[in-house]
Amino acid sequence: MSTVSTPDGAASGLLSPQETIEAALAASRADGCVVVVQSGTEANVRWANNTVTTNGVSRSLSWFVVAIVDGAAGTVAASAAAADSVASVADVAQAAHTAARAAARSGPAQDAQGLIEPSGDGASTDYSDPPEFTSFGVFTDLLDSLASAFDGARAADRILYGFARHELTTIHLGSSTGLRLRWVQPTGLLEVNAKSADLRRSAWSGVSTADFRGVDVDQVATRLATRLDWARRTVDLPPGRYDTVLPPTAVADFILFLAWSAGARAAHEGRSAFSAPGGGTRIGERLTERPFQLFSDPAAAGLESTPFVVTASSGDEVSVFDNGAPIGRFDLLTDGVISNLLHTRGSAAEFGERFVPSCENLVLTGGDPTRGIDDLLAGVRRGLLVTSQWYLREVDPTTLLLTGLTRDGVFLVENGEIIGAVNNFRFNMSPLDVLRQAGDVGATVPALSREWSDWFTRSAMPPMLVEGFNMSSVSKAQ
Repeated sequence: MSTVSTPDGAASGLLSPQETIEAALAASRADGCVVVVQSGTEANVRWANNTVTTNGVSRSLSWFVVAIVDGAAGTVAASAAAADSVASVADVAQAAHTAARAAARSGPAQDAQGLIEPSGDGASTDYSDPPEFTSFGVFTDLLDSLASAFDGARAADRILYGFARHELTTIHLGSSTGLRLRWVQPTGLLEVNAKSADLRRSAWSGVSTADFRGVDVDQVATRLATRLDWARRTVDLPPGRYDTVLPPTAVADFILFLAWSAGARAAHEGRSAFSAPGGGTRIGERLTERPFQLFSDPAAAGLESTPFVVTASSGDEVSVFDNGAPIGRFDLLTDGVISNLLHTRGSAAEFGERFVPSCENLVLTGGDPTRGIDDLLAGVRRGLLVTSQWYLREVDPTTLLLTGLTRDGVFLVENGEIIGAVNNFRFNMSPLDVLRQAGDVGATVPALSREWSDWFTRSAMPPMLVEGFNMSSVSKAQ
């Protein structure tokens, strides 16, 4: 991605997204063509040692052309500099055509389908509108609360580190079929790490937000201060299976990976935890007796996401041929039963099933809407509270076994009370077992996965008591 800025941060000397799309489509000689332009801005502020260290606003523009020749696709990604003239745009369109011709020598792509045809007049009502941009003003309320948090931390001999980032990305999509679409996607997150002055105690919290309204750093820091106080006493524990309370952020770490692994092609081909013994998929199988609903929906309130497919490359769960296809609700679990898997139009046609595209948000419900994490902790006779995890990696795709490490606060719970902090652990758990072994589940709330926050910020998860969570070894991580 390339950023072209004037002193005031505005992109200059470039074609508009619509001009870029029309120039590329006019220049293309391929059987079909899709052009996507993504115009973005990012505002950020970072702090360390109770002091703001950096802040700024940047603008960026990236785009790509997908050309189709004899059922094969070629994609060329372009920088902002390549959108400075009609001639430059035409060069990119020709390069995509050349790439598609080369791919066609091996025959049609496995996911080959006709490009998406428009419905109605084929254009979003706002397609002609320009990109929208964020600004540093999005942090006005946050900065006031940040100053208050710094004051409180200094007075109590604590140190705050962290950052806030807000992105606004405008997507323009056009194709040779006449499709013209536009979407504006806001993405915001706050991450705060609090430490004791000697750096021996640490606690983390994160928030996902579309606009930073109501986001109060001082409130976040106050909750972290409580965790630091819990950690004044330490207890060494051996590895083993412990009843473990996971907050929504830690539940998201597992459940996001579960959803990303729910591809129908891999299941049909026996490569996935959703493959049925003897062939086929596990659709219709009951995973758990709990009435879990696991779904994504671009219209989910507060988690709104791009309502049509946008991709520069194909894979098991996504296809360049599907660019512009509308995205609807995807139910992976319905009342604890596996109800759908992800399909491109190509794989859906191959296996005689329904086209189910992926979405950029995820929601898990099925707990008690009147109960929060404190209520779950109150019911623990002896177990753990894991406040965050990191470095999750897949061990076995056929069982979805993951390994990872606890970080920034693991606490011993006895008779509903926090006794003190314990050593970190390496764990081995499958998201499927997290759901199967859920002994108590609370209300679903917005959640930011710490492990996957660079790629996925829009989720809502409940806190969960997982019985027999496998802490496989002690970790020396601090």
